[in-house]
Amino acid sequence: MSSAAAQPTPQESSTIANRIEHRRRIEEKLRRELGSTVCALLEDARVIEIMLNPDGSLWVERLGEPMERVGEMTATQAQSLMGTVASTLATNINVDHPILECELPIDGSRFEALVPPIVSGPTFTIRKKATRVFTLAEYVEHKIMTQAECEAIQAAVRGRRNILVVGGTGTGKTTLTNAIIHHMADACPLDRLAIIEDTGELQCTSENVVTMRSVDHVDMTRLLKATMRLRPDRILVGEVRDGAALALLKAWNTGHPGGAATVHANSAPAGLIRLEQLVAEATQAPMQTLIAEAIDLIVSIEKVPHVGRRIKEVVKVEGHDGRTYVTKPISED
Repeated sequence: MSSAAAQPTPQESSTIANRIEHRRRIEEKLRRELGSTVCALLEDARVIEIMLNPDGSLWVERLGEPMERVGEMTATQAQSLMGTVASTLATNINVDHPILECELPIDGSRFEALVPPIVSGPTFTIRKKATRVFTLAEYVEHKIMTQAECEAIQAAVRGRRNILVVGGTGTGKTTLTNAIIHHMADACPLDRLAIIEDTGELQCTSENVVTMRSVDHVDMTRLLKATMRLRPDRILVGEVRDGAALALLKAWNTGHPGGAATVHANSAPAGLIRLEQLVAEATQAPMQTLIAEAIDLIVSIEKVPHVGRRIKEVVKVEGHDGRTYVTKPISED
């Protein structure tokens, strides 16, 4: 009897079938509009980003290689693609709403699209979702970081220290953060993780995890406040962009240590200054002491021409002396 009750009704079965068929048609339409070149790049594990410029030129960045022009896409094709993506989210991209930020429905890659009047022609960037998570050991193996840097990060994870990953655009901050999260899952499998981001880029293999995404009407600050009631052991943020930095620092300082987050900055010291700037969006009160207490380890990653990505520096934050941050490179240990 309970088995029969679990079976969907004919109407429910029909609804499910219709949804599956609708999704199939949408994906088929998207692949036509993306074109064979872009679809092939989406299947290439080495590809990091695919870009369409306003002049119709298509560019690609592959892991460890400079950007390369790979073809063209007409404005009509690009606009059709953007319209299809927007329709799956029940929204529009047009003159009145010229920016679309979302995930590509076919694979979850980050999709940022722009149309006139803010650009001269349809423009987009597809940041591919990672196909697999690299481990910290692989970073050492590929000479992206040293063994000492790896051990410092691993010790910070085991010691429930807060880690800030910094770097410029395209340096691999998210990929590195995924490696750190992977070590969290291995070293502390019983910890409950709370992940907050605006697009789904962080990956976690822990069994006990809650992933949240900010939207237009629920920002990261609101999610951080909600997270406090979800009983997390560690709080992870994909990228800190605004005054939410203050809420994150307070959360890390009030019984939820051992987290990780990323910010855009070109060095470890610049990462701390960037946090000050973000916190200032929420309060004008001096917060250097709070920042120094909350951040334990900074990992700076950079992109080097003809070499690829490498760890620039790993430093411990030991405090703030009233004038400047007191830090110590792990190489001095």
